[in-house]
Amino acid sequence: MLNNITLGQYYPVDSVIHRLDPRMKICLTILMIICVFLCQNLTGFLLILLFVIGASRLSRVPFRVMMKGLKPLRFILILTFLLNLFFTSGTELFHVGFVVITREGLRQSIHYSLRLIFLVVSTSLMTLTTSPIALSDGLEMLLSPLKVIHFPAHELAMMMSIALRFIPTLLEETDKIMKAQKARGADFESGNLLNRAKAMIPLLVPLFVSAFRRAGDLAMAMEARCYHGGENRTRLRVLHISRNDFIALGAMLLLLVLIILVNIFVPKGLIL
Repeated sequence: MLNNITLGQYYPVDSVIHRLDPRMKICLTILMIICVFLCQNLTGFLLILLFVIGASRLSRVPFRVMMKGLKPLRFILILTFLLNLFFTSGTELFHVGFVVITREGLRQSIHYSLRLIFLVVSTSLMTLTTSPIALSDGLEMLLSPLKVIHFPAHELAMMMSIALRFIPTLLEETDKIMKAQKARGADFESGNLLNRAKAMIPLLVPLFVSAFRRAGDLAMAMEARCYHGGENRTRLRVLHISRNDFIALGAMLLLLVLIILVNIFVPKGLIL
């Protein structure tokens, strides 16, 4: 399961999406999230699916790599679907014993499940096509106007960059500790939920110790290099907006307009 977590992982290929400005990719991801929350029927979700597939082809990131991020969320997806399916009142479709399936419950379960799927896939596309350093630089520059009210834009971007950078490292450390504990006879898979939770203690304790040790080493290394924040700092790569960035923004705005029009002119009942 650890290999299926795509958050913070960068897929290093040369593509149009990879060359986009990180500030623009952050804005595009926010617009995509808005589009997902505005969707009210399957027609809108179909438009988002076509857009995501097109972006995946342009990014040269395999679609299966993007979908890997959904595997750790299988339990949440199934739970979301079942809760909305069985506990939403409305027009009855059919029932089996005391279990009643309603039209509104089926519609709502599909709606929220698709919303969660597209939120994960769209954010995964941004992290897979943007290095953590570029992502933190873009976030810092987007937040830089808030410095007039003494908002710590650089510090926030630095924390996010460090967090994203160490996600693959912690996952690798977790895998090593898990294999070592299994070699000593630990069982993380059998038993009920309480037994599995107790079995995670030999895994979590050394993982937290290792994480705090890495954090201390990183703090000492930054102090040894006289790190004092973002004041008077320069960058190796200067960010600039290109024509492709405006084309991508236009495509995303077109998708947003189409979804709004679909919500107005396509009845919600067409979701089923």
